[in-house]
Amino acid sequence: MSTRFETIPAFLDHGFDDVIDVRSPAEFAEDHVPGAISLPVLSNAERAEVGTIYKQISPFDARKIGAAIVARNAAEHIAGPLADREYRWKPLVYCWRGGQRSNSFASILTQIGWRAEVVEGGYQTWRRLVHTALYEAVLPHRLVLLDGFTGTAKTALLPLVEARGGQVLDLEGLANHRGSLLGGDPADQPAQKGFESRLAERLARLDPERPVLVEAESSKIGRITLPPSLWALMTRAPRIEITAPIEARAAFLARRYEDVSADPARLSRLLDQLRTHRGHEVVDGWQALLSEGRMVELSAALMIEHYDPAYARSRAAHDPQFAATVAAQSLDADGLARAAEEIVAAMHAI
Repeated sequence: MSTRFETIPAFLDHGFDDVIDVRSPAEFAEDHVPGAISLPVLSNAERAEVGTIYKQISPFDARKIGAAIVARNAAEHIAGPLADREYRWKPLVYCWRGGQRSNSFASILTQIGWRAEVVEGGYQTWRRLVHTALYEAVLPHRLVLLDGFTGTAKTALLPLVEARGGQVLDLEGLANHRGSLLGGDPADQPAQKGFESRLAERLARLDPERPVLVEAESSKIGRITLPPSLWALMTRAPRIEITAPIEARAAFLARRYEDVSADPARLSRLLDQLRTHRGHEVVDGWQALLSEGRMVELSAALMIEHYDPAYARSRAAHDPQFAATVAAQSLDADGLARAAEEIVAAMHAI
């Protein structure tokens, strides 16, 4: 039995006990339905083998060999990850197109007595819904951008705003990148499709009638590109500016990037990438501060000599208009809490 989904909220609120992705690990790693568990009935190598047999020998031989592999892998899943499932367990199964892999696995589960169903159209149904939402439809959300110089704790303020009842969209969190030269390794980011699934899920959970706070970003976060529908909303959204003294910003940035400074050799290589932009003398000064472990001073120097000038040029080019300004005198726990409360108030006043 198959289940049809016409919208992202319907897909997310499916009502099944588990969603099972039976595609290969490589397919799952690129993207999957949020919350799905990976129980591949063909490994990456097995999928390639069956595909080769299908093209070079015959579809019949491919199905025969594929069926044997699927049965063997299904037995391992049933005896392993699914061993504790009770009699009334109701799983939803999908593969690439809702074809042989998902139907074969669901049939075995059904014979056991579980109430398994498959997704009509498989993963492609989910992907089509995501693509339509992000690339074809107009997003209905009311965005408010949180803007400010580097080190003003914009990302750290998002969960604090959410804890006080505000709606937030953490793009850097979804992209697993902190949005700057020091933001992280692009290899650790999700694939573009995976990011879009995370984004579509988050947007579907937000109330379009209430404002949504988003950190001001460029159209790319690491190697992730923001979909045009979202970027269009961001370029038109009102802005709340967050400000803080340079001393507070430097101390906060040093704390925020402790994981980066814990690897001085890597940080040194990252700083060297800016020599063509800032010159050898400036970067040599940064490298001296790094070698002496003076991370707060290095953070201040990076902001004064690199990040702030770049931000100022961008601001001059785009002339952003601020609907409100929140001036944080400190960026410790108390200062961030006060700033979050002011941001929530400003969101509702816009």
